[in-house]
Amino acid sequence: MTKRQVSGGEASSRVLEQLRGKKVLITGTTGFLGKVVLEKLIRAVPDIGGIYLLIRGNKRHPDARSRFLNEIATSSVFDRLREADTEAFDAFLEDRIHCVTGEVTEPGFGLGEPACRKLAMELDAVINSAASVNFREELDKALTINTLCLENIAQLARMNPALAVLQVSTCYVNGMNSGQVAEAVIKPVGEAIPQSPEGYYEIEDLVRLLHDKIEDVRSRYTGKALEKKLVELGIREANRYGWSDTYTFTKWLGEQLLMKALQGRSLTIVRPSIIESALEEPAPGWIEGVKVADAIILAYAREKVTLFPGKRSGIIDVIPVDLVANAIIMGLAEALAEPGEQHIYQCCSGGSNPVTLGQFIDHLMAESKTNYAAYDHLFYRQPSKPFVAVNRGLFDLVVSGVRLPLSITDRVLKLLGNSRDLKWLRNLDTTQSLATIFGFYTAPDYVFRNDRLQDLAERMGQTDKALFPVDPKAIDWQHYLRKVHLAGLNRYALKERKVYSLKSSRQRKKAA
Repeated sequence: MTKRQVSGGEASSRVLEQLRGKKVLITGTTGFLGKVVLEKLIRAVPDIGGIYLLIRGNKRHPDARSRFLNEIATSSVFDRLREADTEAFDAFLEDRIHCVTGEVTEPGFGLGEPACRKLAMELDAVINSAASVNFREELDKALTINTLCLENIAQLARMNPALAVLQVSTCYVNGMNSGQVAEAVIKPVGEAIPQSPEGYYEIEDLVRLLHDKIEDVRSRYTGKALEKKLVELGIREANRYGWSDTYTFTKWLGEQLLMKALQGRSLTIVRPSIIESALEEPAPGWIEGVKVADAIILAYAREKVTLFPGKRSGIIDVIPVDLVANAIIMGLAEALAEPGEQHIYQCCSGGSNPVTLGQFIDHLMAESKTNYAAYDHLFYRQPSKPFVAVNRGLFDLVVSGVRLPLSITDRVLKLLGNSRDLKWLRNLDTTQSLATIFGFYTAPDYVFRNDRLQDLAERMGQTDKALFPVDPKAIDWQHYLRKVHLAGLNRYALKERKVYSLKSSRQRKKAA
């Protein structure tokens, strides 16, 4: 690919120097963050030795290469690369993208021991961004993908002691801790979990206990009832040990597993906060799907939500996806340069460039009032209702007081032959559902710090700070929220995607 020119030249970039000729395995490239990491590596690290993608086949595309070409390489995330040089982009995909059909949750990725060992010896590093980000996932599924599968990553590292591992976690492993949250091992605030002298927490007994509880639920329920009970079990156990949901609980467990399994080996944990649309790269506002904050924005835009539990003065920690991808790549370069070290970095905005929930809401409402017509996929019309954040107690009081008469009215209308659900009741149910899932994140009493990540950027130097910016102080929140993020939601997340046809080099030569 075309090399990006930066003052000081390529030779002054420590990141490019460390990644030159290296072979990196990435998991999770079917997801939002994984695609941005892949795009940035292709575009900004032209001398990388090779990128291996672990991809599970599906019914339509049973092998990894086919799924990659049809579901990943066709993404608009690569528009910038296509527009710059389509031939070079296609050639890179053919020559240096190696697709591995496998499953991260299976021992040896389902490849078999000889093939897994061969893969391990070919690699210099692995970036694991595969995860279940469902906050209300069934406990068994969340444990499998967010915790237990990391033993398979560790197994790969044991096959090649020089392998550097970078694990994508989340700032919200902080759980229910309050105050300033540093880039360190997080102490649970619930039931005690034994801590090792090395700092990580011993989770083996806890995982066995969780499995016993899962099996007990399985023995008593089936079908949809079983799914519901496993979700409830996950929330209950997460709350017991100090987390608000199953996702953050199992991600914390995964951190502990890796820190123990990779003692004395290269391990970097990158914790993003709420990942949202790109600040600049690959294009301002680029996003895929509806993320945490966007579900609430969309509900407001469609006038389904006017009241939400939250603390207007609380910091809602949002970070653009390109800053997270840059932190991952920078952390990987450090791990390759300094083998055997373990690092934790948080990619977040609250500690150095905070935006409060009140400011977030105000920017959203101001843009919707003055410029709603510019976002035709987001706003069907100008919202006529306010969006108000109130404390949880008042929210619950209002919702419970309104829901009872609405439910009675709905039942009476149905008895009279009206089969349609009452619109106000549907909207109330939407509000309650969103509050149940996201309420914890909109009433924060913690502030995430990223001092170590900023120190890493300083050590890497000015060229890498320009090539791989990670500093959230570059975000102008009014401009980002009103003109970048809403535009990105409208253009990318809520609009039908374009489908591209990819030709191999051989096909191009024949066509010529």
